Amino acid sequence: MSSETVTTDAGPAPGGGLRARPADGTTFAGGDPAAAAGRTVTGHSPPRCPARTRAYRGGRLIDEGFPVAELSDHLDTHPDTFVWLDLHDADTGDLEVITEEFGLHPLAVEDAVNEHQRPKVDRYDDHLFLSAYAVRLDAGTGRLAASEIAAFITPRALITVRKDDGFDPEALVGRWDASPDLAAHGVGFLLHGLLDQVVDGHFTAVQSLDDEIEELQDQLFAEVDPGQALQQRSFELRKSLVLLRRVVLPMREVVNTLMRRDLHLLDEALTPYYQDVYDHVLRATEWTESLRDLVTTILETRLTIQGNRLNEIMRKLTCWAAIIAVPTAVTGFYGQNVPYPGFQQSWGFVTSIVLMLVIGGGIYLGFKRRKWV
Repeated sequence: MSSETVTTDAGPAPGGGLRARPADGTTFAGGDPAAAAGRTVTGHSPPRCPARTRAYRGGRLIDEGFPVAELSDHLDTHPDTFVWLDLHDADTGDLEVITEEFGLHPLAVEDAVNEHQRPKVDRYDDHLFLSAYAVRLDAGTGRLAASEIAAFITPRALITVRKDDGFDPEALVGRWDASPDLAAHGVGFLLHGLLDQVVDGHFTAVQSLDDEIEELQDQLFAEVDPGQALQQRSFELRKSLVLLRRVVLPMREVVNTLMRRDLHLLDEALTPYYQDVYDHVLRATEWTESLRDLVTTILETRLTIQGNRLNEIMRKLTCWAAIIAVPTAVTGFYGQNVPYPGFQQSWGFVTSIVLMLVIGGGIYLGFKRRKWV
């Protein structure tokens, strides 16, 4: 078996940051993970992990929720039949059930079971292996949750392996049902729905980050200093952008590779749909890069504003110190133990008061004219 890997330098985040279960324990759609796409769930084993199945023939859905053991029966019945098998949190033993039948390469099976794979496409003799990430931004905390998805792409089957509950199969099935006219194009139709959902999630996350960053920009020049809250929020969003960039950037090569003619995965009718997905990937990539620069600019601007405000405070303190020094100087002069005009006279006391008010007021007006106080 020969293997050709298409990937980029973008890798998993340190400490496993690319995999994070949603805090509420539900799917991205907010439903119960076990009940999502319930009609496609098969209650038979093997495999021991939760599984979902679907079969298409002649561009029509002919069966769903059937036992995994019946995959061969469907495929052997008619050459135009293609199937979808979804496994949740599968291990090597679960994948052994289908490894021999579909000719899955041991290295691809290992990647499907292990976590923290790079977004990539591995090309083998009989099939392709895809690794990608679905993402969601928590608007409350600014943190990014990423869900790892593996997929085996054979001429007549799409086998997805979900490593957590972050990717909603209900939404995926809904995309397929919304485009029944494309079902005649085989596995490429199933793969398009998967990629479209993943990339749309990337685009939504980037858009949400853009909204959050715009809100930060508004807070920068607020009359009330937001303090550490703004700085902490900036760092959270920047961290999420770094993770998102590691997920989004490799998808350019992933989608571009899947569109190669020598793979014979797409026909002429499906090519525009994949091109649309590729355009979304490019837009999300460019948007992510610009937002990363923008967050850096916000942090730098925040420090500059803090420096300016500190300078303003110091200037005001200096001005008031100069004003307060006038009464100190006058009273110090009149406190000398030597005779001077008005010494031990009431008019001398009045003169000192007038001098303090006139000189202090003059200095204050001068600073006020320059807007220093």
